[in-house]
Amino acid sequence: MTIKHFLNLERKQFFRSASFGKSVALNILMIFFALYFIAMFLLVGIGLYPGLKQVFPDQDPLIILNGYLFFYILGDMVLRFFFQKLPVMSVKPLLTLPISRHKVVNYVLRKSAFSFFNFLPLFAFVPFSITLLIKGYPTGAVLVWLLAVIVVTLIINYLNFIIETFSSETELSFLPIILFAGGLFALNHFNVISFSEVIAQGFNSIYNNPIFILVPILILVALYMVNFKQLKSKLYLDSSLKTKVTVVNASSMEWTKRFGDIAPFMQLDLKLLWRNKRSKSSVWMLALGLLYGLFFYPQESYQNMPWFFAFIGIFVTGIFLINFGQFIPAWDSGYYKMLMSQNIKYKQYLKSKWTLMTLSVIILFVLSIPYVYFGWKILLAHFAAAIYNIGVNTHVILYGGSFNRKKIDLNQRAAFNYQGTGAVQWIIGIPLMLLPLAIFGITYALVGFEVGCAVLTVLGAVGIVLHEKLMVFITKKYVDNKYKMIDAFSQD
Repeated sequence: MTIKHFLNLERKQFFRSASFGKSVALNILMIFFALYFIAMFLLVGIGLYPGLKQVFPDQDPLIILNGYLFFYILGDMVLRFFFQKLPVMSVKPLLTLPISRHKVVNYVLRKSAFSFFNFLPLFAFVPFSITLLIKGYPTGAVLVWLLAVIVVTLIINYLNFIIETFSSETELSFLPIILFAGGLFALNHFNVISFSEVIAQGFNSIYNNPIFILVPILILVALYMVNFKQLKSKLYLDSSLKTKVTVVNASSMEWTKRFGDIAPFMQLDLKLLWRNKRSKSSVWMLALGLLYGLFFYPQESYQNMPWFFAFIGIFVTGIFLINFGQFIPAWDSGYYKMLMSQNIKYKQYLKSKWTLMTLSVIILFVLSIPYVYFGWKILLAHFAAAIYNIGVNTHVILYGGSFNRKKIDLNQRAAFNYQGTGAVQWIIGIPLMLLPLAIFGITYALVGFEVGCAVLTVLGAVGIVLHEKLMVFITKKYVDNKYKMIDAFSQD
């Protein structure tokens, strides 16, 4: 099977997917982001030489840039870990066909070389290289230096996949990359090992003696082979059939019975949150959300920006609501068909989700009370944001869930995993975060802080009063889309 056949299969998979319409909308949005970053990198590349020359008038801009490449490499590595994924394809059907595994693995790895993350740096380094040529630098030396940058970019690409492979085995999958990158930065910062100087000398040597380009090329080949070996070792049909046996410490969760007929659904959600890699991220993110205010409130500049308190309050008290709620009902996509075949009331199913999110908002507000140390206005803004989250945002996110068509694999690594993310998750952020910020900001500017908080509180209270009517409307929307979601969640 040739590369053309693989590309043809992926094209058909994309256009025939039930989420095709959502994917197109998301891709259009991502194209705008891509164009924005391309423009930013172009501006940096064009202004890099004159900017360095202005700041360091007595030094060679190329030598100065080489001295900062270590920090660029470190930042690129961290960003790739969080945002770049291995471009996989549905290989399970191919494993029963007479197709050699090395062809499939080579295709997947070579496709990753054409990632947007690998092309983006060129929009900065190519204009910089052109400027060097215009300024009279040796053509051969500049081209070899640019080739070295491209090779190092590919090295980061394949190193990222190796780090992801090992990180996926840990509970906090983002911890290894943080420790690795943070360790390298600390060693360099405290002059234990000057990595910035080592990288700079390496690029300077390549520029002065092109034969040294073989060193990064050999490293690239070695990393490609390591990735090839790792991926090929997992490319067996049996690996998808193996089941992991774990001992579950079950809890009776007697306290949930006080919630009446929604108790069984709450128990399922709580067990799902605690027993699966992907859903555990919603729990771990609680700590991050709760401490979010510490990035802003201690700083004097933000004390003079009370209009921003509501936004922080929405995030602090609603972090679970946002992180868990945006994937309703996709959390249950693995057994959604079975769930919908049972004799249950859809309203009970949705009400259990609403109750769980409401409880999280109340708990997080109580835990955020110590922020009053930075001022009573912060506590008031958090209270208004909590009421708004309960009355408005819980219903908004439940309604948005009726458009979810992406299946979630609960066994994939949790942190910064975008599998199952569609256009809905991007668009829902506007009414969730930006709308209350706009309402509060405009009211604060026209009237005052206390009135802004009162408006958010009143809107939340109205949502609470109209809860039953809103749930009837939302339930009808889910029932109307029931079979579309079943069909979408049935696809891999």
